[in-house]
Amino acid sequence: MTASTKTLLETPVVIIGGGIAGLAAAYELQAQGVPYILLESSQRFGGKIRTEYIPNPAGEGRFVVEVGPDSVLTQKPWAVNLAKELGLAGQLLGTNDAMRRTYVLRNGRLVPLPDGVFLIVPTRIWPFIRTPLFSWRGKLRMALDWFIPPRQDEDDESLADFVCRRLGAEVLDRLAEPLMAGIHNAEAENQSLLATFPRFRQLEKQYGSLIRGMLAACRKAPTTDKRRSVFTSFRDGMQTLVDALLEQLNGDLHLNVAASGISWAENGGFDIRLSGGETLSASAIVLATPAYTAADLLRDVAPQVSEQLTTIRYVSTGTVSVAYPLADIPRPLDGFGLVIPHSENRRINAITWTSTKFHHRAPEGYGLLRVFFGGSRHPEIMALDDEQIFAIVQEELRDIMGITTQPLFSRLYRWSRANPQYDVGHLERLSTIEQLLPDGIYLAGSAYHGVGVPDCVKQGRDAAGKLAQRVSLLTTS
Repeated sequence: MTASTKTLLETPVVIIGGGIAGLAAAYELQAQGVPYILLESSQRFGGKIRTEYIPNPAGEGRFVVEVGPDSVLTQKPWAVNLAKELGLAGQLLGTNDAMRRTYVLRNGRLVPLPDGVFLIVPTRIWPFIRTPLFSWRGKLRMALDWFIPPRQDEDDESLADFVCRRLGAEVLDRLAEPLMAGIHNAEAENQSLLATFPRFRQLEKQYGSLIRGMLAACRKAPTTDKRRSVFTSFRDGMQTLVDALLEQLNGDLHLNVAASGISWAENGGFDIRLSGGETLSASAIVLATPAYTAADLLRDVAPQVSEQLTTIRYVSTGTVSVAYPLADIPRPLDGFGLVIPHSENRRINAITWTSTKFHHRAPEGYGLLRVFFGGSRHPEIMALDDEQIFAIVQEELRDIMGITTQPLFSRLYRWSRANPQYDVGHLERLSTIEQLLPDGIYLAGSAYHGVGVPDCVKQGRDAAGKLAQRVSLLTTS
């Protein structure tokens, strides 16, 4: 082992960013025996994952209000697996699937999504024939999916182009855009199919038809998978996962410490300039930050990577959570909520009926609703003050659901430049970034290989695993 290698090994690994990806990276490094320092620029760990507990202003009990994500997708197992490793199996809370129903706003009316739809593809034909959500012309156009030949090349395309090509414009407007683009807060016309929903292209290629492929996949699915909740959370909210991670981590964790730049160190590692003027040496770095922050930090050591990272767009979003006695809500909360097509010209994007979607979110006899706004559809709303946004939310709830009373409470949360956009060509951009990234620097987070909590957990742990292998190679060299 050379002197420079020994010096490098004595320099700590530094994780920049204390959201769920950074915490997962720290957890994995700790499991593999690699010392680390974690820097978070804000006053709390967990990033967008945060839960508030609000006492019932009108009586007993409490409301569990999510500031950020309210659940994790069970088909992506990485967050659930981490929760089980942390001893949280008994805290996992599936959705209230006896009430699993989603509505679509159509001409101002709530129309239930047809039974058997998986994202945008029917797995049961008869409910789609009967639904008033689509015209007969739209249903016949959808049926042509059985006969349209599959695309043969490997090129990316937008979600809008794919859905229109396979299923028609009505499916895009009334189903795909509000359901799927809403997951990413993206414009369907720009959203990369291969980066966000690659399974659709795989089904098209394998079966020649989305509908035929989805029907075949449902027949092959184990019975246990068919009964499993699509989403899961925790009895006390998503904050449970962050708190459990923090209890396990014994590394050097710092809040209110921001990095301002990275440069090469003489020992082959890196010097990290901190906002307070200090410099911290690192043998390797995990950047678990937004892409634009990573771009600023990498400007000196990897200018080409920095330039590529700046091309990843972001949008800002927000939510308003409101609570009412059920007696003040004219219609039953008999589902998980509603999505709103862009063509309805509403100023909000969707409403989750939180107290129905999950148990233990509101006291008995009360309803908790969560209204989504901003994003690609209405970025101008993000510039309004809180009172203006509250007024919009109340007007929309009155028009859509008939609610005329004042809520027991309301909570507004804004996320500025929080949602990365996976535009067409996203995977090609990532390939370029990963090829140019300097040895010893790793990226993790929602800007790269998936926006959900499970994706971020996986990316954080994967980055830490690669880093641990690098440390092992240096040790044996």
